[in-house]
Amino acid sequence: MLKTRIITALILLAVLLLVIYSGSFVAFAVLTIGFFAASAWECLRLFGNKNPILGAAIWTAAFSWLIYSGSFKQSVFLSAICVAIWALRLTPSLALGLPVMTGIANRLLTGIYGIAILGAFIALLVLFNHSTLYMFSVMAIVWLADIGAYFSGKAFGKRKLAPSISPGKSWEGAIGGGIIVLLACALTIAVPALNDTFAVQLYLKWGWLGFLAVLVLMVAASIVGDLFESQLKRRASMKDSSSLLPGHGGVLDRIDALIPTLPLAALIAYWM
Repeated sequence: MLKTRIITALILLAVLLLVIYSGSFVAFAVLTIGFFAASAWECLRLFGNKNPILGAAIWTAAFSWLIYSGSFKQSVFLSAICVAIWALRLTPSLALGLPVMTGIANRLLTGIYGIAILGAFIALLVLFNHSTLYMFSVMAIVWLADIGAYFSGKAFGKRKLAPSISPGKSWEGAIGGGIIVLLACALTIAVPALNDTFAVQLYLKWGWLGFLAVLVLMVAASIVGDLFESQLKRRASMKDSSSLLPGHGGVLDRIDALIPTLPLAALIAYWM
């Protein structure tokens, strides 16, 4: 299992680095479309859609058109909608629960989460369009929060964060992940080569208070994204969103924490 996981990760990393090294926005957009199609298909499966392939094809066609037309560059409104969706509908579901997988409420939630996924991928393109470093600096915040939460939870975890959704997560892990993010991002301020990164720009534009507030909010958003997908899988009685990535599960399993954070970062970047 570990060997398969490592091989898959290395292949994905090699493809990603090749595309980024090419410097081609078209190549990156094509790669993004592929991952979006997989995410859309997995999302529809999690919601019990009877024809997820057709639905994913329609979603992917719409996403491709937004890229081709250049409309994604004026995506601040979509980012704002996604932030509102997470604040007003998806985050509360962690406490209130999900509707049954039959009926209009589930269909509405499918569309809402679909918009959230679309907004996340559009935000990814916007951040990439700024610079590769800027995009990775946002994604690194989520990765550091996840890694920090894992090891902090292993070492100190006692109080369950959401036992009915994801029993392995703890408050100590979440706090530890947040501390790791704050420390790592604070260190980047002292590195001139990292001046054009999300965290450094936060500090330069809004000072320490804005730096701390936004990063804590992003860490919280990443945890919510992870928990929401876990909630969907538990309702659908699925261990993983799919088996598209051997050793890793599905695409949504790898990007769940990015879905709420990318639009949030894109919106904040617009304000800055």
